[in-house]
Amino acid sequence: MTLRVTDGEHGGWAVLGVSGEMDLVTSPVLRQRVHDAVADGRHDVVLDLSGVLFCDSSGVGVLIATRRLMRSCQGRLRLILPAQGAVDGSHVNRVLGALGVRRLFDVYPDVESAVDDGSSSLSA
Repeated sequence: MTLRVTDGEHGGWAVLGVSGEMDLVTSPVLRQRVHDAVADGRHDVVLDLSGVLFCDSSGVGVLIATRRLMRSCQGRLRLILPAQGAVDGSHVNRVLGALGVRRLFDVYPDVESAVDDGSSSLSA
């Protein structure tokens, strides 16, 4: 399976919709799209990961590197990790939780709440 990344904007935020599998072969696609957004001056980024069916350590590495990149340019990163996404629940949500790194990210259930600066993150 491949990784698809769609590019949009919502409320001044760059919204990258990610679907498919994030693994050693495909995760560089997401890394490049995030770098492209930052190079275009878009420093507030939402990654909608609700369509990701599989994520290995390479995918997690890209998410952590993206967090680091956004912090270095005084940007903001928010993840969409709904409790029920993809097929039987958000795979990425479970993987990040199992690895103990979910707390590093600002997590929201949907794009609308992610771009609303008054909305509270689901991270705890």
